Amino acid sequence: MSPRRELSERRRRQILQAAVEVLTEQGLCDTRIATVAERAGASPALVIYYFGRRDLLLAEALTFSEESFYAETARQLAEIASARDQLARLIQLSCSAGKADGQNWLDEWVLWLDLWARAPRDANVARDREKLDRRWRDTIAGIVRRGQQDGEFGPVDAKEFSLRLAALIDGLAIQVVLGDPEVPPERMFDLCIGTAARELGFAWTRQDRDRVLAEARGLGAPSGAARPTDPASSSETGSG
Repeated sequence: MSPRRELSERRRRQILQAAVEVLTEQGLCDTRIATVAERAGASPALVIYYFGRRDLLLAEALTFSEESFYAETARQLAEIASARDQLARLIQLSCSAGKADGQNWLDEWVLWLDLWARAPRDANVARDREKLDRRWRDTIAGIVRRGQQDGEFGPVDAKEFSLRLAALIDGLAIQVVLGDPEVPPERMFDLCIGTAARELGFAWTRQDRDRVLAEARGLGAPSGAARPTDPASSSETGSG
């Protein structure tokens, strides 16, 4: 990459980081291009040059936020030997359960709420939503297939299971973001891992739960996204 192109890419990432911060603080409707530019130390014209409309900026910001999260999550999953424990970590990261500070996770889900709200009325946003959701379900299905190959999980349809679990995580995340007192992050984690254990046929004890949450408290949380990457880049899992 040439120095000029490298500088351009670095500037673009600075703008995206600023967009993530402003969008999560103010929401899409109240976010102004000028505010993002000021936060990034750039001109509004430069923000428009890179991203055009606010809707496109939202989709790009969410993708950027997830990509920033992906590498660290893949590293964590690559260090876990069993598919069962990989799935538990994946769910824990999605819930931010066990972490004292879940603000980055909450911010990420706020971006998702904006994306979901715009998707029915904007074909481009809908396309981005579909791509991101498909990757998320593929990630879950890949871990399930690996667990089945290793004899850890029962003979369920991995693709259908990934759809159900992803929908459960998304639905409960909305309750957590809205501050429902009956659905704190740890409750979300328990409901999701309990559903996975029943459907996939693996044992899950209180000791397992305590261990996963204790490990989460001892790890540096990847910042910026609720949905982790496909661990296939670091271990042999299927997708799709």
